[in-house]
Amino acid sequence: MSMPKFPNVPDLDLEDAISQIISSIAMEELALSHIINAEGEKLQYVLGTLETQRGAVPITITLKDLLKINESIRDTLGAVSMNQMFLLGKLSAAVNALPKPKKD
Repeated sequence: MSMPKFPNVPDLDLEDAISQIISSIAMEELALSHIINAEGEKLQYVLGTLETQRGAVPITITLKDLLKINESIRDTLGAVSMNQMFLLGKLSAAVNALPKPKKD
């Protein structure tokens, strides 16, 4: 098995590297916000309150179906919440790695 080949990365100083890390955290947060929004729209669709270009789409749903969907949404939001805690730790580590300002 051959070793993976990584692209050449330009030389970064500490502040540039930390800036890149914080930018990646922001992008992950944006992606998570889209997941949260999609879960909200899923629930709205199931409840028949999601407005589309054709108006609200009425569907027939059983209590069993609703509970399954609720469980799916709860599991997804739980995973998002865990990811948020991970990102908070990542952000905290990045901020703590910033050079401390010099006192006169």
